[in-house]
Amino acid sequence: MNFNLLKCCCNNIVRTLSRSQYSSAINLKNLHPNSSLKITTPKPDQIPTTNKSFSGYIPVEELDIVYSTSSGAGGQNINRVNTKVDLRFKVKSANWINDEVKQKLINVSKNKLTKDGYLVIRSEKTRSQQLNLADAMERLRKLIWKTIEPEPKPSEENIEKMRRRIEKANCMRLVEKKMKSLTKSNRQPPTVF
Repeated sequence: MNFNLLKCCCNNIVRTLSRSQYSSAINLKNLHPNSSLKITTPKPDQIPTTNKSFSGYIPVEELDIVYSTSSGAGGQNINRVNTKVDLRFKVKSANWINDEVKQKLINVSKNKLTKDGYLVIRSEKTRSQQLNLADAMERLRKLIWKTIEPEPKPSEENIEKMRRRIEKANCMRLVEKKMKSLTKSNRQPPTVF
């Protein structure tokens, strides 16, 4: 009888413990109690507005994302899993970039544009589809920020250095030209008077 009572008590304890979930002191719910743990793209109204022409927000809904099998090492997994990411969007119809940035983007990335005007960014850096998507998005973001930044004006010191280099290169070119001329003139037979 005592054995059955002990067995019943143990079963009750096991059921109670199995219902409660273990969570360590460093799990995400304890570290960030007020945040949502879902991975989502923020809505445009949640993004802080800045006076820059591009805030860094890229709406995923307006991008054409194609997943395919990537090349390289990886064994059988690479032949079965679509990890390569082709991220593309039509630059002229993107309403999340202003017109000035669109024009600069078209001029800067001519070799990444298709005939139809789509900007294509590919990523097969990792074996993970999500990491490749994040890499492609980050590359697109950096490309847009790079086109927005104005080119720094050269300092007086650098202008003077460039002037001296150009002057020295011109002198060297003239010296080589003179040497070539002398070599050719030495090949000619002497003139007799």
